[in-house]
Amino acid sequence: MAHHVLLLGGAGKVSRLLTPLLLKRSWNVTSIIRNPDQVADLEKLGESQPGKLSVLVRSLEDIKSDAAAKSLIDEVDADYIVWSAGAGGKGGPERTYAIDRDACVHFINAAVATPSVTKFLLVSYLASRKARPSWWSEESWKAAEHMNNEVLPDYYKAKIAADEALHTAAKKRGSGFAGINLRPGALTTEPAGGVELGKTKTNRGDTSREAVAEVADQLLAADGVKTSWVDLLDGEEDIEKAVERVVREGVDATEGEPFY
Repeated sequence: MAHHVLLLGGAGKVSRLLTPLLLKRSWNVTSIIRNPDQVADLEKLGESQPGKLSVLVRSLEDIKSDAAAKSLIDEVDADYIVWSAGAGGKGGPERTYAIDRDACVHFINAAVATPSVTKFLLVSYLASRKARPSWWSEESWKAAEHMNNEVLPDYYKAKIAADEALHTAAKKRGSGFAGINLRPGALTTEPAGGVELGKTKTNRGDTSREAVAEVADQLLAADGVKTSWVDLLDGEEDIEKAVERVVREGVDATEGEPFY
């Protein structure tokens, strides 16, 4: 079945790798970007692909309500949504909260309220947690707390709010909707290799952006994927086999969170 993916943050490095993978499936992609100077460059990703790529210039910072987000979803008429957007540390804490938390949550709420949307994939980060999961050591958790509270406190607060919103809203919507939270480690430009996927042994390690894109593509295409947090590091398992295992076993790294 052909799907239409609304890709929020289409000019990002992960999105540029994900877009051609989705188009190769003969799916259509509408990519939302902020800078009109990037349109021509992004449109090249759709050349000689079976799926159709459309690039729309919109500012996610201007999305101030669920209704505004729903208006864009309805305009595009997508059934899958990917959030790979963010302030990227530019514009200070106010802009981080406006995009990484507020706009993201507006799109989550709007997607859940739109019956034709059946999957929402959010790219977060591995250390975004409120509580130590049982499969992490105390040392790993202390490193995560240091990152969240001392290094990137505003980013952490924005992301964990969006992570919680997706899980809670998706569970409320129930069957027929999957809120997938893909959570990589420190992003690199290395080529994709094997992965550690699902519940990773630690929160510290690298993740190839190419692997993030390939796992996202596979999760969107997977039948039976459910609302879940899927943590990701570079590792030893083949990507396709790892995704198949995580979906088949219903692995959910949200376990241990107060809202699980």
